[in-house]
Amino acid sequence: MSLDVSPALLEQAERGEVDEAEFVDCVRTSLPYAWEMISSLVAQLKVDGGSFADNQTPPPDEQARGQLLRALASDAIRGALQRHFGVRLAFQNCHRVAVFPLDASADERLARFTSVRSQLLNQSPELRDC
Repeated sequence: MSLDVSPALLEQAERGEVDEAEFVDCVRTSLPYAWEMISSLVAQLKVDGGSFADNQTPPPDEQARGQLLRALASDAIRGALQRHFGVRLAFQNCHRVAVFPLDASADERLARFTSVRSQLLNQSPELRDC
């Protein structure tokens, strides 16, 4: 799934610098499932506290899965979302999104979440084709 880029935003990009708030809004409207997933995890992290919040429920369909992949596989989109929400994002298995606070208190937990070991332990036959 591609972003739905308005002509005005495309013109900005063609001229040079792009307003990041407008880019984030483009992501919000183009990738609503991914936006809602990340927004809800950020809210959960703020309410519950702790070192991270994550989603372990696979997306309802391939379109939703594609939105997560697009949002988190693109350095530009992922970086803009991290700056917008003030968190660090991590991703496993085409659906397990996690948000971590920016402060160093979550560094160890983030390193464990993104480790090769955690990736291997988070595998299952049901997710083979995701």
